Amino acid sequence: MGNQLLKGICPKCGLPYEGRPALSRDDNKSLICPDCGVREALESIGVDKEEQNRILETIHRSVEN
Repeated sequence: MGNQLLKGICPKCGLPYEGRPALSRDDNKSLICPDCGVREALESIGVDKEEQNRILETIHRSVEN
């Protein structure tokens, strides 16, 4: 897969995405959207949903600029 960019529907959240997919930590084989990949990583270290949302908002703002 390498640096391949994909367009697809995330099997985890059901939303469309464009970009480099993440490998799900749940099964180590499903490709999920980048946001769900970040959420899985944050969940694995105990970050709650509210803080995950703030972190993703920060990421999105920095990528847009």
